[in-house]
Amino acid sequence: MDRFVVISGCSGGGKSTLLAELARRGFATVEEPGRRIVAEELRAGGTDLPWVDLAGFARRAVSLAQQDQVAAQNRSGWVFFDRGLVDAAAALAFATGAPFDAALCNAHCYHRQVFLTPPWPEIYAGDDARRHDLAAATAEYERLLTAYPALGYEITLLPKLAVEARADFLLATLGATADSDPPPP
Repeated sequence: MDRFVVISGCSGGGKSTLLAELARRGFATVEEPGRRIVAEELRAGGTDLPWVDLAGFARRAVSLAQQDQVAAQNRSGWVFFDRGLVDAAAALAFATGAPFDAALCNAHCYHRQVFLTPPWPEIYAGDDARRHDLAAATAEYERLLTAYPALGYEITLLPKLAVEARADFLLATLGATADSDPPPP
């Protein structure tokens, strides 16, 4: 889907803050599957948490990312995703030791340009939903640097700038405005 853009990368690198800025500017956004799963599991006392059952958590994230793509088809214009199916599939492969499911990811494509937030120690902070440290977040980032290009995506690293400037950079790279459709492939 040429209008579905993934913002991925290092945990604690400013993805959610950037998505909030894009939403403020009138763009459709989709919240990170992992954060929604963690919130639900914590409320329910569940175990599909990355620090309890990473494989169960990743399976749920794969399913939720697929549902997010289906739901986003009803939206018009650009849609920005805080992580996506590739992230979930990479986490599942890491958790289980099984091969990365490229066929699944290729059946549910995003815009060829993927934006990654690099590790940013100065802003990294843990919380109730992010209990891993910066080293684990950086290792995950390194896996994503391999997974996305292996599927034919082009990675653009987001500069470490204030959120407004980051949003300007991302939108200029895409040639996007809130009332524009993506250019044809």
